[in-house]
Amino acid sequence: MNFQSVSDFLRNGRSALAVGPVALIFVEDDVVAQETITHHLGQGFKSLVVFAAAEVRVPDESMPRVTLVNWSLAEDPSAIEIVNNCIALAPKTWFYYCFNAEFLFFPFCETRTVGEMVAFSTEERRETILTYVIDLYADDLSRSPNAVSLDDPYMDKSGYYALARKDAYNNTLDRQMDFYGGLRWRMEEHIPRKARKIDRVALFRAKPGLKLAADHTFNDPEYNTYACPWHHNVTATICSFRTAKALKRNPGSTFEIPSFHWHNSVRFEWKSQQLMDLGLMEPGQWF
Repeated sequence: MNFQSVSDFLRNGRSALAVGPVALIFVEDDVVAQETITHHLGQGFKSLVVFAAAEVRVPDESMPRVTLVNWSLAEDPSAIEIVNNCIALAPKTWFYYCFNAEFLFFPFCETRTVGEMVAFSTEERRETILTYVIDLYADDLSRSPNAVSLDDPYMDKSGYYALARKDAYNNTLDRQMDFYGGLRWRMEEHIPRKARKIDRVALFRAKPGLKLAADHTFNDPEYNTYACPWHHNVTATICSFRTAKALKRNPGSTFEIPSFHWHNSVRFEWKSQQLMDLGLMEPGQWF
């Protein structure tokens, strides 16, 4: 199913949002766009809505579950605005959102689907699943000048930390933390302060009145918590080349970064167990 504009989709595409979990994928450029779509199809989403320029192609076999929406990064509504519009259209649907060159991993995703995970979360009376954006990067930038390599990706195995989140009056917010690490921490001189966090509530159940803000938090405080009050909850990761890609594309940083590799770099294995072993996500009570 194809729509020629975002406004056309919002008027006539509600059926694509009816049965969740639904993935909203925003394609900012053509870097591994098809691979991003294929990966998320394999994670078990009922529907993928891909917002991309007309020239971006998707694998033919994916078309039955993929809705294509013609979207211009420069001219059309932002990804955050579109997510909020989709929330209003389908206030009971589970949503996930990401960008191209980002890949969702969750505990046991090799043998379980994202639908099973959100069903478990619903049974736990949780309407969100916190995700951490884990930076991926090519080991050799001379071979991969855009910092993207699906065959030889690396990640930081340590250097992640969290700080208590404060409100406008400097009060500590209940079960909310700001998480940091990866390239946004190591290359912080090139990253605006407001963009340095790596936490994103990318999996959530929509409801009336819910709004997503530009900093990837919601207007409902409970949606921003990392766990419920009584025990730990399942979390997930978005393994992303997006930061590395931006740092090498930006003229102000590209020539200052000959390599992203450091002593805590480790090859990314494309397996959920590696991410759990490193403490970058956890199954909670989902065994």
